[in-house]
Amino acid sequence: MSATETQRGTGTYAPSPGAAPLPRMIATQAALETKMLLRNGEQLLLTVVIPTLLLVLFSAVDIVDTGSGKAVDFLAPGILALAVMSTAFTGQAIATGFERRYGVLKRLGASPLPRWGLMTAKTLSVLVTEVLQVVLLAVIAFALGWSPHGNPFAVLLLLVLGTAAFSGLGLLMAGTLKAEATLAAANLVFLLLLVGGGVIVPLDKFPDAAQSVLGLLPISALSDGLRDVLQHGAAMPWGDLGILAVWAVVGLGAAGRFFRWE
Repeated sequence: MSATETQRGTGTYAPSPGAAPLPRMIATQAALETKMLLRNGEQLLLTVVIPTLLLVLFSAVDIVDTGSGKAVDFLAPGILALAVMSTAFTGQAIATGFERRYGVLKRLGASPLPRWGLMTAKTLSVLVTEVLQVVLLAVIAFALGWSPHGNPFAVLLLLVLGTAAFSGLGLLMAGTLKAEATLAAANLVFLLLLVGGGVIVPLDKFPDAAQSVLGLLPISALSDGLRDVLQHGAAMPWGDLGILAVWAVVGLGAAGRFFRWE
């Protein structure tokens, strides 16, 4: 018995059972999600290693014609877009899909943390990871001679809308497909959008008919929007923001409607 309890003279305890405050539960879950993501080798490969290698390789070696100017000025915005997709879509889809398969989501859904709180924690984890990605890739790009321009608020808005769009699509895939199918589909989509999403290869290198379709993809809108701002100094790429907003509404709405917890 502690001295304080002795002074009280009762020696009895007055437990106060109940859940922790909701903000604390969300913050704790978000911290756990972030630690799990950063400790996963496959996730690190997708979120850090591949974007970094692509940025360094294609900036240093003249493999793809990126137009006039330094290659890194064209590549850096596209690689930032790829980093957002790798974390918010590919990584989140795979991790959530296997959590659903092993019953983790079902157990967490029965905890005091509400289901929307769990999704909020996952989103916060994605945002924290993206901040680390952006800082790392920006440092590497600056070392390679990157000279960004434009409005920082426009860049932030593009990244937020891109994250929302890819998160919705990733959760939709994880909540409707089996884990193995999610793993295969998420990686396949990552590779296809890496090649055809304007990340490394400019969209004007594709046929006109293909450009019209590819330009409507979220990765194309995000990479082109970031490039318009950071490379060309555009004030606010409203067209690309509109495309991302539509994908965000559709993806998050469909995920909320069709996501299955077990």
